[in-house]
Amino acid sequence: MNTAQGVMEAAQAADVPQPRSGSNALSHIRICDLTGLLAGAGATRFLAAFGAQVIRVEQPAHEKHRWDFLRGGFSPDGQRSGINFGGNFNNHNVEKLSITLDLKSAEGKELLAKLVAVSDVVTENFSAHVMERLGYGYDWLRSVNERIIYVSNSGFGKSGPYSDFKSVGQVVQAVSGLSFVSGLPDQPPAGWGFAYMDHHGAYMMATAVLGAIIARNRTGQGQWIDFSCTEAGIGLAGPELLDSTVNGRPMRRPGKPNSNSDNFPPMVPHGVYPAAGSDNWVAIACRSDADWQRLAEAIGESWALDPVLGAFTERMARREEIDGRLGAWTSGLQREQVEALVRSAGVPVAQVARPEDRIEKDPRTRAWGLWPQVQHDEIGEVRVEGIPVHMSETDWSIARGAPCLGHDNDFVYGSLLGLSVDEIAGFKARKVI
Repeated sequence: MNTAQGVMEAAQAADVPQPRSGSNALSHIRICDLTGLLAGAGATRFLAAFGAQVIRVEQPAHEKHRWDFLRGGFSPDGQRSGINFGGNFNNHNVEKLSITLDLKSAEGKELLAKLVAVSDVVTENFSAHVMERLGYGYDWLRSVNERIIYVSNSGFGKSGPYSDFKSVGQVVQAVSGLSFVSGLPDQPPAGWGFAYMDHHGAYMMATAVLGAIIARNRTGQGQWIDFSCTEAGIGLAGPELLDSTVNGRPMRRPGKPNSNSDNFPPMVPHGVYPAAGSDNWVAIACRSDADWQRLAEAIGESWALDPVLGAFTERMARREEIDGRLGAWTSGLQREQVEALVRSAGVPVAQVARPEDRIEKDPRTRAWGLWPQVQHDEIGEVRVEGIPVHMSETDWSIARGAPCLGHDNDFVYGSLLGLSVDEIAGFKARKVI
């Protein structure tokens, strides 16, 4: 019997109690999680919420330069700071366990092998070749556990001419073309004010993990998932790429609607319009001539009631004029008034919400349970993001806050991997954990 088999069978025979989520959908899955920041941690967050036991492997406390630099920060009251107070970290690592481990040491490699041996999945989002340089590439992982599923999430994938490049979410957005299509006429590309692709990439990575688990259940074989966030971003460009490659029309050109509108399918009016006050906006979309007729009656002004505009071709030809007149009408009303009037007419409309509008002031999202409260060991009770789905039988559960650094060393190394108290103490003294 090899070492990996011995550790696995010992752990199974011991029937180790596992601190775990209230959900049991994925409670049979254990993930050795080397991810950090948002793109990787967001994927394992999703899996942890559905019950997977996610064990974060982190650098020991004495190391100053942290891979996951989001871990540190200030407490919500701004009075305390330290390695356990990062806001983004604490949002993206709920329901997970944390162990510390020096991956560069020989003893650290032995301990990681024990953990991989009893895991179903290994996840990481280092730069493309970091795992190989550390000696933990797929060949090594498979030699430890032939059924392992390994996910490497990087900006440009492990192969190809860009594989050596490093990236963050904003870089991925720019390279994939998403930033270029986001902007107003005669203005530079705007992009987004946050790493959108980190979040989108996280959900796609979680989907890939679930697909690999299903495949292993059927075939008994693990596999390597090479994930590129840039490819995920390019996939979002969709019709714009098709229009460019097939029709030769660039994404930004004279006469093309700005990024608040679209030509696929064309709708007029279809955009974001100013409301009264500072930086208040509403989104309105007319899907058909019937929508326009109802909107025109709600507006009640002579320009809108002009029967000529009842035909889509006429509205399309006068798109900019209609946008200007509609914006003048909406700017004279509060956004709540615009929303109420247009919605009562049966036309799609919504206020452009600020984060606090949805989190603090929207009873619909509050009642739906999108912002659960969790308990953090040092911060106390804190609100985090939920998961935007509900399942009738195996719903997600988020109640335990993100782990403090190394919080679960004794459980993982002791109860799970079978090390004695003295062995754990020795590893701590030698700064291996």
